[in-house]
Amino acid sequence: MSKIALFPGSFDPFTKGHEDIVLRSLKLFDKTIIAIGHNTQKARYFDLDKMVPLIKKVFAKYDNIEVTVYNELTAELAKKYQAEFLIRGLRNTTDFEYESSIAQVNRRLYKELESVFLITSHKYAAINSSIIREVHKYGGDINEFLPYNL
Repeated sequence: MSKIALFPGSFDPFTKGHEDIVLRSLKLFDKTIIAIGHNTQKARYFDLDKMVPLIKKVFAKYDNIEVTVYNELTAELAKKYQAEFLIRGLRNTTDFEYESSIAQVNRRLYKELESVFLITSHKYAAINSSIIREVHKYGGDINEFLPYNL
């Protein structure tokens, strides 16, 4: 049986830090699914219809990376894909505290689901989607933080 991992997030936008986590996950899993979810707590800044093709293009040469959009519980999506692993990137201890709680709930919803935490590579640790959105909103160039050009 192949090891399938889900990498869920709002990816608003998808950054070089996210790309790094996906590529590193391929050393651990047979397939990684980038799952772009709808965060009920906030409205998207970057349009999904534009973002999805850009992310797919970044990983076009990888047949073991898939991109999907979902609007349901992450644990339910993982069941549908028979993914037994959730990948999460951690930049700092604040990320760990937040992700730890989510991991525990996901495990209760889908007992076979293991969360795997990958520490963000040092060169990407300062990249934060919220900051990138703010820079973009005020006309700053954000392309150095993205694996594609907007």
